[in-house]
Amino acid sequence: MKHLLKITLLAILISGCQSKETNQGTPLFNGKDFSGWRFYKGRENNSWEVVDGVLHCKPFDGNDKRADLITDKQYENFELSWEWKLPAQGNSGMMFRVTEEFDEPYLSGPEYQMLDDIGYPGKIEEWQKTGANYGVHVAESAKPKPIGEWNESKIIVNGNHVEHWLNGKKVVAYELGSADWKERKAKSKWNEASGYGAATKGHIAIQDHGSEVWVRNVNILEIRQ
Repeated sequence: MKHLLKITLLAILISGCQSKETNQGTPLFNGKDFSGWRFYKGRENNSWEVVDGVLHCKPFDGNDKRADLITDKQYENFELSWEWKLPAQGNSGMMFRVTEEFDEPYLSGPEYQMLDDIGYPGKIEEWQKTGANYGVHVAESAKPKPIGEWNESKIIVNGNHVEHWLNGKKVVAYELGSADWKERKAKSKWNEASGYGAATKGHIAIQDHGSEVWVRNVNILEIRQ
């Protein structure tokens, strides 16, 4: 009986460990190199590097060999999480369901905005601020960390339903293709971008906006239908 009890307890522990590992998802960045990633449309690039286990985009220095970083693999439904920080006046974004028939990733993939909301030069709209679905949906009650500190972000995509999370709080939710979505898109800068938000599957992309950005602990948990 004692032997059977030990076996049962061991099985429970193993099962629990497996569930925990599954719930954490799969790392998209190994902390060492660009394995699993490439540059959009195969463009030449010398702005991205891996430093101390972190993806780092160097600031614009006059060179034109810059490109957004995208995953080799395409994803349909998923929970994507990552940590990031910016310098003063920093600007970047995380895009999803990106396809490569257009000149830039943002012409197909909706963007989770990452921005220095306070120090960014010039006037910015609410839909430009951190956590927003850039150009379309404002992030409600978003509270990014002070510049130089790590933020935790998450995008959930399940069918047409999309959520943006920032530091443990949901700040955006919308339905791709809904009447509300179409109305907002028509009033936005994406009005004539026929492929914007249209794909049901695509790459994850990190934007090189000419600003420094640091990204780490990028994980994805695919949602099976």
